Amino acid sequence: MARRQSTNTIRVMCALTVTCCAVTVALLVSAGGQTPAQAQAEAVVRPYVVVDTGQTGCTDDRGRPLTPQPGQPFHGQDAQYEGPQPAYRDNGDGTVSDLNTGLMWVRARGTKVTWQNAYDGAAACRVGGHTDWRMPTIKERYSLINFNGGQGRTIAESRPYLDTRAFEFAYGNEAQGERLIDCQDWSATKYVSTTMGGNPTAFGANFADGRIKGYPIVRPGPRGGEHTLYVRYVRGNPAYGKNDFHDNGDGTVTDRATGLMWQQGDSGDTHDWQGALAYAEGLTLAGHDDWRLPNAKELQSVVDYTRSPATTGTAAIDPIFKVTKVESWYWTGTTHLDGPRDLAGRTAVYVCFGRAWGYMFGQWLDVHGAGAQRSDPKSGDPAAYGYARGPQGDQVRISNYARCVRTGR
Repeated sequence: MARRQSTNTIRVMCALTVTCCAVTVALLVSAGGQTPAQAQAEAVVRPYVVVDTGQTGCTDDRGRPLTPQPGQPFHGQDAQYEGPQPAYRDNGDGTVSDLNTGLMWVRARGTKVTWQNAYDGAAACRVGGHTDWRMPTIKERYSLINFNGGQGRTIAESRPYLDTRAFEFAYGNEAQGERLIDCQDWSATKYVSTTMGGNPTAFGANFADGRIKGYPIVRPGPRGGEHTLYVRYVRGNPAYGKNDFHDNGDGTVTDRATGLMWQQGDSGDTHDWQGALAYAEGLTLAGHDDWRLPNAKELQSVVDYTRSPATTGTAAIDPIFKVTKVESWYWTGTTHLDGPRDLAGRTAVYVCFGRAWGYMFGQWLDVHGAGAQRSDPKSGDPAAYGYARGPQGDQVRISNYARCVRTGR
């Protein structure tokens, strides 16, 4: 991942190609001199290309814009590094190709369905004339997230965490009693444990609020009934989301699928977000001094969704890595641009490698699952937020671990 030189290097090119029978809109987004063709060539070499989050601006812990230089507080944020930039092609037949990942997606939004119907429905999907559609894994689903989104009080104040030039999207229908964020997408990835006191659960992504959560397959509580969410099918590149870890024998691990090199251990101590950034920027390991906090999509790429503290007695990460605690959560360099209580720009993204706790029914429960992606204030005292917030009483986490990453051999 190259150091980002300037947000002004981003170029958005929309090309209209008119054929005798259809109009094809090709959405090509590139930055830092990397063309979509180059990104596609890289995808051939590496089956698991982690597409950049798209984030371009830096903020401090109060949400104030800044441009931190090396050695200054808050240096090393997501926006200061860039990877393969999002690049999509509308094929004009109801499908969209991701030129980085080699995945092809259904463009349409569809309707809400139960998890089982979503899973079974892939076999009957014939969009674009293809018969090999599948329900995406959570890693495939998350490849589409774009962290320039933001949740507002109204649709006019909101921006989806999804490129809506390439994909159809709709917020929750407030006229039917839904919240704007009630527009989540199922994945095929079931949680190996349960949430909210014993509910079978599948992971999903919310492109309205920019998070991964485990959603009960059957809705808990007095409302009951099977939970319904949206689904968008995918095809192509069956290797996407599958890691190929190699222990380098020097305290580092290389994922040969993504090309990323990881710190094998972690920070050992927890930090607020500024402290985690400083830890990563100051790390020298295995002769390398270009370590950084991973962005949200990079960190999620090393989640092992076959593991959880409750079922395997481990964190949700391959045992090739070392963790200070099984119940561990790790900061990313990615800022969450929205948030409650005027927290816009004041929260940062982290990934739960331990259980995603929430206070419900008078007790602490795993409410979203190990492997969830959430966000919390970059600094402060959790007690100021009552330790928990939101409808599932999400635990407020301000001190988390760091696991650093670098690009290259």
